[in-house]
Amino acid sequence: MGYVLRVRFASFFAGVATASVAGFYVLYNDYKVAHQSISHQVKGLQESLETRINALETLKLKQNEASQPAHSTE
Repeated sequence: MGYVLRVRFASFFAGVATASVAGFYVLYNDYKVAHQSISHQVKGLQESLETRINALETLKLKQNEASQPAHSTE
């Protein structure tokens, strides 16, 4: 009876270890996909924000140039 019980325990723990490894692998891949997705979204937002900032800076420079009076050399 003791031998059969040990074999069953060994089989049970081998199954638990295998399931744990498989579960961690699935979670790791899910984490990688989520990280890549969020990283891609943030990169898109950053590019959009940089474009908007550059447009505002260009507009500000044009307004400053238009508001400055022309220097006369007399």
